[in-house]
Amino acid sequence: MDLLRQLRLVRQHWWIVLVTVMVALGVTALITVRAQPRYVASVTFFVTTPSQGVTDAYQGGLFLQQRVKSYAELLTSDRLAQSAAADRQVGLTAEEIQRRVSTSTENGTVLLRASVTDTDQARALRVTEALSANFVELVQKVETKPDGSAGPIKIEVVSGPRVTPSPVSPQPVRNTVIGALLGLLAGVGLAVLRGMADVRLRDAAALRRVTGSPLLGEIPLDGSARVAPLIVGDAATSARAEAIRKLRTNLRFVDVHEPARVIAVTSALQGEGKTTLSCNLAIALAEAGWRVLLVDADLRRPKVGHYLGVDSGVGLTDVLVGDVHVGDVVQRWGDKSLLVLPSGSAPPNPSELLGSKAMSDLLLALRESADIVIIDTAPLLAVTDGVVVAVQADGALLVSQQGRTSRAQVAAAARALHSVSVRLLGCVLNMARVPKTDAYQYEAYRVVTDAASTSAARSSAGRHAERRGAAEPVDHTQELTRLSR
Repeated sequence: MDLLRQLRLVRQHWWIVLVTVMVALGVTALITVRAQPRYVASVTFFVTTPSQGVTDAYQGGLFLQQRVKSYAELLTSDRLAQSAAADRQVGLTAEEIQRRVSTSTENGTVLLRASVTDTDQARALRVTEALSANFVELVQKVETKPDGSAGPIKIEVVSGPRVTPSPVSPQPVRNTVIGALLGLLAGVGLAVLRGMADVRLRDAAALRRVTGSPLLGEIPLDGSARVAPLIVGDAATSARAEAIRKLRTNLRFVDVHEPARVIAVTSALQGEGKTTLSCNLAIALAEAGWRVLLVDADLRRPKVGHYLGVDSGVGLTDVLVGDVHVGDVVQRWGDKSLLVLPSGSAPPNPSELLGSKAMSDLLLALRESADIVIIDTAPLLAVTDGVVVAVQADGALLVSQQGRTSRAQVAAAARALHSVSVRLLGCVLNMARVPKTDAYQYEAYRVVTDAASTSAARSSAGRHAERRGAAEPVDHTQELTRLSR
């Protein structure tokens, strides 16, 4: 996975990073508050030996540097700890003293530093004083020659013993910075893992890769679509309506040499917005002057009649069984050149009915009576109805909802169409989360355009009144009736 995709995953799952950092800061604060303050008392020893001349001084320095390393081990030895524990004012055992003592040396010097860390400031100082006094005596005893004369090593205390006036731990600022950094790293890692494990469609590029077909439209998520699903009235000037119009344009130019006149609109799963898209696409095509016929072929869960407000009691199923003629049940919608063929009564065998010769003959008749026929079909993965209808159409349009459908489900839907040689015109990403900058640019452009249109309309209202009156929609019902008979 490249760095750019990782950054994109982190941006998409920013809330994971935020929550992880907040949790890390909370844990750090809890640990810092509950931790006992710790103080450090220290003492520094200077190790020397008498020398004569420069050569002796150099050799003596090398000798002392080796001795200092041995004395560092001696500071943490059992013998010294037991000597310090013998002092009743210390109040610690030899083992407890050893756990509190640490030593350090500086390379190239003869300085030896001993530190005692304790939660009691006064006790840390007492232990350090006891260690420094007993250490000097212990070295003198160890370095004493067999004849009882003093050894060549001399140790002096050159700094301390002293104790820090404030605790060396915990350090709230340092702990907070470390906790925030650890939380940030953990959050970024979790965000990337979450993105890699997420199999749902998150962008248009993934939809193109999975289906292997061009992206014809990206319909933005609109909160008002639940209340007003159709792009009419105030919704006709929304960003969603403009996206539908772009889809209309792209769909008409998918293949100029072999344009699709009968289009099946389907999806992988139920609830991805295919019916709403079918209705709005039919409305947009009718607004452009095309003679459009919208057919509700989702016989199991029909919704076209509900969205458009037309009677669905009698419709497609009744035509296919021969009870009525198509011209008797086709209904005009609004003042546009849009006709609607509702689903009709619920049949017991939708797949057989949609794959019958009667359905094939009906589509031939509808093809001749309208410029474009839009067919709303059932989801591909739920039942076979959608594939049965798509085979008889000129092509199919696959609708997928962003963040809901998985890549495997979309791929399975595309394979279902390709397996029966259905021409997949393209795909549409529905309910897409468009960047706020794009939405703002469209709104700014729309406000300017609406103002200019209003001014032009007021100046030319009287001049075009007669032309508007003459632009009445043409009734195609008689032609449908004639072709169906």
